[in-house]
Amino acid sequence: MEYKYESPLNERYASKEMKKIFSKEKKFTTWRKLWVALAKSEKELGLNITSEQIKELESYENILNLEVAVEREKVVRHDVMSHVYAYGVQCPKAKGIIHLGATSCYVGDNTDLIIMREGLILIRSKVVSVMNQLMKFADQYKSLPTLGFTHFQSAQLTTVGKRATLWINELLLDYEELNFIIDSLKLLGSKGTTGTQASFLELFDGDHEKVKKLDELIAKEVGFKEVYPVSGQTYSRKIDSRILNVLSGIAQSASKFSNDMRLLQHLKEIEEPFGKNQIGSSAMAYKRNPMRSERISALSRFVMVNTLNPAFTASVQWFERTLDDSANKRLAVPESFLAVDGMLDIYLNVSTSLVVYEKIIDKRIQEELPFMATENIIMMSVKKGLDRQEVHEIIREHSMEAGKVVKEKGLKNDLIERIVKDKRLDINEEDLKDTLKSKNYIGRSKEQVEEFLDGYIRPIIKKHENEIIEDVKMKV
Repeated sequence: MEYKYESPLNERYASKEMKKIFSKEKKFTTWRKLWVALAKSEKELGLNITSEQIKELESYENILNLEVAVEREKVVRHDVMSHVYAYGVQCPKAKGIIHLGATSCYVGDNTDLIIMREGLILIRSKVVSVMNQLMKFADQYKSLPTLGFTHFQSAQLTTVGKRATLWINELLLDYEELNFIIDSLKLLGSKGTTGTQASFLELFDGDHEKVKKLDELIAKEVGFKEVYPVSGQTYSRKIDSRILNVLSGIAQSASKFSNDMRLLQHLKEIEEPFGKNQIGSSAMAYKRNPMRSERISALSRFVMVNTLNPAFTASVQWFERTLDDSANKRLAVPESFLAVDGMLDIYLNVSTSLVVYEKIIDKRIQEELPFMATENIIMMSVKKGLDRQEVHEIIREHSMEAGKVVKEKGLKNDLIERIVKDKRLDINEEDLKDTLKSKNYIGRSKEQVEEFLDGYIRPIIKKHENEIIEDVKMKV
C-alpha cells in the first residue's frame, strides 16, 4: 500500500474546472504552447527555423510524455530542461530549436500568468453567478420587513431584500477589482536571464527592433495584448500579491455573508439548505447546524491568511532574481485559487436555496416594534398640544418598565398597553393603528433594492449571461 497525502482542496472542495487549470497537464502543455509561440515568432523574424519543425512541435503540443521528463529530471535536477528533453524526444527534427534563446522563466513565469488569468476569469464567472442568485433573492424579499441589527442589538427595521443587497454590494466591489486585475495582466514575454534580452539581441545580430517585436508576437500568439515593459528574470512577484489580494477580498465578502447566515440561522429567521437525510450532530439528533456557511468561513480564513505568503515573497526578492519564491509560490498561489473556487461553489449552493421563515421574522419585529414606535408616539402627543419633554420622560419610564417585564419575567412587551392606559398621554389604540405597522419603518428599503439591482447588478448579469452557473451540488 502506498501512503499518499491528498490536499482537501483537491479532494473535497475545488471544482474540476479549477483543478484542470492548475493541473500539471495544463502547466506542461502551456509550456509547449509557449515554445511553439517562441519558435513561430523567431521564424517570422528571420531565424533559421523551418515550417516542418514548427509543424512537428504543434503536433505534440498536447501529447505529453511525462514519464520521460520525470526520469530525465532525476538525472539533470532541472524541471524545464527535463521537459525540453522530453519534447525533443517526440520532435527529433525540432529539438535543436526548442527553448531557443530563452531562460526557464520564459515558460515558468509566462505559464503562471496565463494560468492565473484563466483562474481569475473562472472566479469572476462564479462571483457573478452568486450575485445573480442573491439578486433574485433580494428582489423577492425587497418589501419584507425584518429587524435590523447594529452591534447585534435590535435596531431600526430594514427588509430581508435590502440586507441581501449588502452581500451583493461587497461582491460588486470584488467584481470591479477582478476586472481591473484581469485587464491589467500582461505577459512577461522573452526577457532573458536578467531581463536585458541579451540572448535575443545576440540571436538577431543586434537588431533591437526585432527583439522588441519578438515580445509582441509571442504575446499575441498566446492571447495577451501587452508584455511588461521591464523585468528582471521574472515578472514582479507583486503581481502574485495583487492577485491573492483580490482573492482575499472575495473571501472577506463570502465570510461576511456566511457569518450573517450563521447568526440568522441561530435566530431561526433564515436557514441555509438542509438535506433530507443530513445529520446535524452525531449526538444531538435535532441539530440543524449551518455547516455550509461554516465551511465558507473556514475556507475564507485560509485565503485571507495566505495573502501574507506572496506579500513576503515580493518583499524579499533580491535584485534580478532569487529562488526562494518558487516552493512558496507553488503552494500559496494554487491553494488560494482552489480554496476560493470551492468557497464560491458553496456560496452559490447556499444562495440558491435559502429558507426564509416570515412568521419568525414578524414575531421578532413585534417584540421590538413598540420601542421603535416611541419617537412617532412622542410626535403624536406633541401634535395634541402636550409638552415634548414631559412626554419623553413618561415614555422613557414606561419603556424601562416594559424592558424589565421582558428581560426579568420573560413576558411579552407591554409598552403599548402601558402607553394607552396612561391618561397623561391622551393616546388610544386607534391612534396607534398605523403607527404599529412594520412597513412604516423600513424607509426606502424597497426602492433602494430596485434602484441598486436595476442600476448596477442587472447590467452585469446581462453582460455575463452565458457564464452564469445556476447551482452547484455539494460534494460532502
